[in-house]
Amino acid sequence: MAKRIKSLPKVQGSVLFDVFYEDGSRASNRRVPVEILGGLDGDEPARELIAAQDEEIARKSGRPARAIASLSRSPIAAPKIEA
Repeated sequence: MAKRIKSLPKVQGSVLFDVFYEDGSRASNRRVPVEILGGLDGDEPARELIAAQDEEIARKSGRPARAIASLSRSPIAAPKIEA
């Protein structure tokens, strides 16, 4: 009888990012699919995706797009424990 080899679980979901713009404003909890992250580029694909989303929003609203100053992962909220 052949031995069953389990495959690694698929990584699914999304990662939340805080975006800081050059004008001093901030956008919290911008959702990025986890499939595009990782590898040698790290979080750079997230910057490209969020910039593309911002361009689309700016195009629809008729306002100029804001330039991204920095990007950081949002802290994971601790679960609330009720006593």
